[in-house]
Amino acid sequence: MTYVDSRGIELTTASRASVERYETALDLLASYFLDPLATIESALAEDPDFVSGHCLRAGIGVLAGERSAEPLIQESLREGERLAAKASERERRHFAAAKAWLDGDFHRAGELYGRIVIDHPRDLLALVIAHVSDFYVGRTRMQRDRIAHVLPAWDESVPGYGYVLGMLAFGFEETNLFERALDTARSALALNPRDSWAVHAGAHVFEMTGRIPEGIEWLTTREADWAPNNTFAYHNYWHLALYHLEAGDVRRGLELFDTRIYPRPSCIALELVDASALLFRLYLRGIDVGERATSVADAWSNPVQHGFHVFSDVHAVMALVIDGRLSEAREIVRALERTAAEDGSNPDMVRQVGLPFARSVLAFAEGRYPAVVETLLPLRLVANHFGGSNAQRDVIEQLLIESAVRAGETRLARALLSERQLVRHESPWARTVEHRLASGARGRGREHASRVESAAE
Repeated sequence: MTYVDSRGIELTTASRASVERYETALDLLASYFLDPLATIESALAEDPDFVSGHCLRAGIGVLAGERSAEPLIQESLREGERLAAKASERERRHFAAAKAWLDGDFHRAGELYGRIVIDHPRDLLALVIAHVSDFYVGRTRMQRDRIAHVLPAWDESVPGYGYVLGMLAFGFEETNLFERALDTARSALALNPRDSWAVHAGAHVFEMTGRIPEGIEWLTTREADWAPNNTFAYHNYWHLALYHLEAGDVRRGLELFDTRIYPRPSCIALELVDASALLFRLYLRGIDVGERATSVADAWSNPVQHGFHVFSDVHAVMALVIDGRLSEAREIVRALERTAAEDGSNPDMVRQVGLPFARSVLAFAEGRYPAVVETLLPLRLVANHFGGSNAQRDVIEQLLIESAVRAGETRLARALLSERQLVRHESPWARTVEHRLASGARGRGREHASRVESAAE
């Protein structure tokens, strides 16, 4: 038996109540609020043969982007096999895409979800997963164009249209169409002010264009909409912390780290990535972050966190380096060297970007600054190939610039700063580095020394 959801997508189930819970879970998933897994579990308790419910459950595991979610995907796929005879072709394609992800073929998984939305453009679940999959593997253009594939089938009369606009806004931003991104994010938020992904897209625009006061206002004035009970709030707070760090307010950046970004030890890879990324930016500035690095490095030391996605592995290396645990960092680099000899999506990303970047992080910690410059100068041009956003990968540019300064490559450092400020019209951090170059300083950049010591306590 089938029911049709509010977007006209057929769902195989015998329970109308399960469909209603499915719709609720999908809304929670797209907006990052509360617990969509608990909601879909209740739908499956109502009807264990609810095929699309198992598709959604598998999709939640894919979106997690870490090894700990594999049992969830495996169990959902077993249910998919059991129900294959009654499942629709669309539902069977969902299971095939999740299977590709489980097998480590991240690129094919994203393409399979993307082909579903070409044939079923109002399948919001497939669209969300395809969009995030493109993010995980660094298909920057497809974060925009995959949404373009479905736009003719959507308008304000279709529930969830705001989420489509929010994803499109992020795609525009990642392809440097900043004003279109901001306009589209505002349109999405006019339909649904609680769309944290649309808020996130706007935050990226202000980050990448160096409009720091506007970015702070964008997030803080909307905080009541995107922060409470939202599982994505830590990341929007990460963007807020980046604004304050860029403006030189280290104390506020660390306060956000302690209270919003990493208030307690976590085993969630995406949270650990943000924690590591913020601390590494502080480390590059010569700021002592105290025991914060130890807490994050301890979490990364769990072997279950390694070897699934190289973007996470590189951030583990960052955290270990900050905490002075270079031997552990070298172990991860050696593991990446072994992975690079294998086949699959993650090994491809390791070879192209992840391994040379991880080696550069370690080389910086060892004071081999010319080696970092030699590696990162060409690598930054293809860095999107290992996933993440432009804002996240900006740490590569910052590491390169700081290494050029410390290596005495003054002309190169100035050229890179000029390149950076071409887009980021206001960059207090870049001006600070320029002052260091003018004064002939090549050592650790304690540009806010009067405030750092108390901030790190």
